Amino acid sequence: MLIKTIPVGHLETNCYIVTDENTLGCAVIDPGDESNTIMDYLEDNHLSCKAILLPHGHYDHTGAVVAVAEETGAPVWMNRRDTRKPTENDPYRYAPPEGCNFYDDGDCVDVDALHFQVIATPGHTPGGVSLVCGEALFTGDTLFKGSCGRVDLPGGSAKDEMQSLRRLCALPGDYEVYPGHMDPTTLERERNFNYYCREASK
Repeated sequence: MLIKTIPVGHLETNCYIVTDENTLGCAVIDPGDESNTIMDYLEDNHLSCKAILLPHGHYDHTGAVVAVAEETGAPVWMNRRDTRKPTENDPYRYAPPEGCNFYDDGDCVDVDALHFQVIATPGHTPGGVSLVCGEALFTGDTLFKGSCGRVDLPGGSAKDEMQSLRRLCALPGDYEVYPGHMDPTTLERERNFNYYCREASK
């Protein structure tokens, strides 16, 4: 498994391209902006995008979804609780393209030999999820290095956020954590040194 991080947009959202190195099939996680940059990487490396995975529906994580989906033909996956209708004016939820697939806690999305297990982690948004693939944990805006997602935006819940952090910290073993912004970390580091994780685990 190869993981490429491409920071995109003015908020430097981490777009992850996760590739099965044997088949060159890949998943694109959080194509938030700069579709040309994302597509250039796919084309330069002869990758076939087979899924677009959204940990939550905020605009800075979804801005290039339609463009990448149209270019690649890949299906889009997200949690239904972060969606809105195209006619609704709600910048904190996302109107997905027609034919979008909806996953929820316990579901799995397969991309060749890569298996993305869905863990519901609401708090930053009602439909937030984290994705486990091998030893990698993609946390969206639920968990950051030394911090966690803000809960003061519409749909946020401090109670749900702490429950989600508790659930992530209770996962057995250690994982490489790939958050929606900023640097990667490890789950063990966050268990030990992240104030919010320590409070959530009490």
